[in-house]
Amino acid sequence: MTTLARAGIVRASSAVMFLCDMQDKFRTAITHFPLVLEGCRRLVEAGTLLNVPIIATEQYPKALGRTVAELAVVGRAGTTVFEKTQFSMLTPEVRAALESHRPQRNAVVLFGIESHVCVQQTALDLLAMGVDVHVVADAASSRTKLDRMLALERMRASGAHITSTESMIFQLLGDAKHPQFRQVQKLIIEPMAPSLDL
Repeated sequence: MTTLARAGIVRASSAVMFLCDMQDKFRTAITHFPLVLEGCRRLVEAGTLLNVPIIATEQYPKALGRTVAELAVVGRAGTTVFEKTQFSMLTPEVRAALESHRPQRNAVVLFGIESHVCVQQTALDLLAMGVDVHVVADAASSRTKLDRMLALERMRASGAHITSTESMIFQLLGDAKHPQFRQVQKLIIEPMAPSLDL
């Protein structure tokens, strides 16, 4: 592990975004779904502006529906969507997509649902591969607060960095002189959830 990875330093040039299973059928089941969706939307928009590759998965979409329309992943530049039935995002196809970006991009920004199932299993698989994992806490949730809390604790204990949407976006930018700063700033000018109860 590099010094940058140990310190949790990530930039747009070193990252790949993993958007996990933000599908229609989960809307009414997930704790604080609208807030999590807003975090995911900001991250996806920032990733697009900063040319960060985005890998999205859909868990058994025949039954659970497609990625929510608000995220507009279909046809989005730099975004690839994969179907899956296993809980971890790391299907053979996703592994191949990730490997095509390594070693230059060895940090994964991970967000979506559910924290204690697909997100956690993905994080653990990535850590086992030697990938630097950043879980965006306010863009990830579960059906229950307890499951979400325990998943974040487990992932942190296993070596993942736990962060917030706004913190991650500023990390990816790195400098107010970045040519996309003004555009990205529009995504975070308003706090996402002043009294977030996640």
